[in-house]
Amino acid sequence: MKRFEYAFALVVILLIWQAGAMLTSGSIIASPLIVFHKLIDEALSGNIGIHIGRSIFRILAALVLAFVSAVPFGLYLGLSKRADRIAKPFIYLSYPIPKIILMPVVMLIFGLGDLSKIVLLWMILFFQLLITTRDAARIVSKEARFSLLSLGGTKWHLFRHVIWPSCLPSVLTALRITTGTMVAVLFLVESIGTRQGLGYYIIDAWGRADIPQIFVGMVLLAAIGVLFYELFDLLEKRYCKWNQI
Repeated sequence: MKRFEYAFALVVILLIWQAGAMLTSGSIIASPLIVFHKLIDEALSGNIGIHIGRSIFRILAALVLAFVSAVPFGLYLGLSKRADRIAKPFIYLSYPIPKIILMPVVMLIFGLGDLSKIVLLWMILFFQLLITTRDAARIVSKEARFSLLSLGGTKWHLFRHVIWPSCLPSVLTALRITTGTMVAVLFLVESIGTRQGLGYYIIDAWGRADIPQIFVGMVLLAAIGVLFYELFDLLEKRYCKWNQI
């Protein structure tokens, strides 16, 4: 049933897309068929593979860095009232700042290469994961903690069997929520100071008024976003089975 719903939604989107292409006579919106043929040509030429690989690398690098830095810190803040009280003002003052406005400063510090782009993606993911993990750790019930400890469990058992399982669904949900923002920021950072990545691929096509190539880049960015969203959803189903009941 779920596959049918996805297939139906895809058909509706393609029909709306085709209608837009017909209304603009293909001068602004390329038809799905033309974009598909352009995608095949780009894939056969090997040109698009470099851009896809570079974009995925930047996302994966930012994801790994954000996970290993934000999740442990968020767990610590959620379990330590004193540490959370100290960190709270800094988080509240820095979290609302749109991280993308720091792009010029980040690029001046880290250069125009991959590092600056990864850092910007990491900054967005870091705060989302940090706050979500902290809040999830806060609400772990005292009854669950005391029950395990009363049975002779250690702090490691408490973390492994109570705290981490309680927080993991929230962490994966935060990753799914930030997928769209992450792809949007990726496009922006890849449009400056690089010649590789789907952001550059789209901007380059825009400069040459190559409408089919623009839409190929858009479709591929959207596909990457869907891929990561489904990946996080699959991970939740695989590792948070108790949360599916």
